[in-house]
Amino acid sequence: MTVISVPASLPRLRKLAGWRELTLLMLIVALVIAMSLASPYFLSLANFRAIAVGLVPTAIIVVGMTMLLVSGCFDLSVGSVLALSSTVFALLVAAGTAIPLAVLVTLGLGALIGLANGVIVTGIGVNPLIATLGTMSVARGAALVLTEGFSIANLPVAFGWAGKTELLGLPAMFWIMAAIVIVGDLAMRHLAFLRQAYFIGSNERAARLSGMPVDRVKIVGFIVTAVLAALSGLLLASRLMSGTPTAGNALELQVLAAAVIGGASLRGGEGTVIGAFLGVLFVALVNNAMTMLAVSIYWQMIVTGCVLVAAVAIDMLAKRQRNS
Repeated sequence: MTVISVPASLPRLRKLAGWRELTLLMLIVALVIAMSLASPYFLSLANFRAIAVGLVPTAIIVVGMTMLLVSGCFDLSVGSVLALSSTVFALLVAAGTAIPLAVLVTLGLGALIGLANGVIVTGIGVNPLIATLGTMSVARGAALVLTEGFSIANLPVAFGWAGKTELLGLPAMFWIMAAIVIVGDLAMRHLAFLRQAYFIGSNERAARLSGMPVDRVKIVGFIVTAVLAALSGLLLASRLMSGTPTAGNALELQVLAAAVIGGASLRGGEGTVIGAFLGVLFVALVNNAMTMLAVSIYWQMIVTGCVLVAAVAIDMLAKRQRNS
């Protein structure tokens, strides 16, 4: 009986997700209209290009974070993994390693970190909050130790193609991000293995009793998230032409806020990649609007925190209302 009741909830989840995405899209349109009236520079191509380029790391990582949230987990180490990946790549290239090999090693490092997170959470039973907080500290510390806190500059010119080469007025890194978001959304909707994450997040005990590979799904989610964070570090290094150990500071909060705003639940079982991407776009537009309106960077941090708390509160109230 339990196994039957979980799939029966999917139509309601799809309906709710669609409603959240539509509401968020309307908010984005309203924000664009309001800012176009408040600032004559908001609708400029230069501003839109800056927004598009700036949201790339967050939008890429949120694909993996959505997979984790749907299965009932999350990863707070993504910002530190991004920084460690960019510095490790820069150090490898500086030591004479070929760019393709350095890229593979960096992505492999991300996969190892994700595997470690997954094993600690599923194999040992450590709470994802504690496990990924520890990984966050280790990865950030490693990036600072390896570089002594300094950026590694003078990367090969050939590596800058992702951040410098443009297609239709936008750098290649934006189109890489767009492809990852599209593929990630389609995979979450149609791949049977990833669809199991919704059942696991809704009722993990029932999923285990029905024979679903709960631990395997969660480990894959951690690996994908860490690899995407490493890829984001590579793209950021390509854009800045340097490996920066302090990059990605507080990025995990932005990713979580965007995913929850886009319809993902911290309790698992809900969320879509396209909804999370809309959440990223909404947060990016809010930050851009505050910059346009000359709001202090310190107030921007306060607003981001308030948006995160409000998104989680709305999610909890909506779930409580549905349960009642």
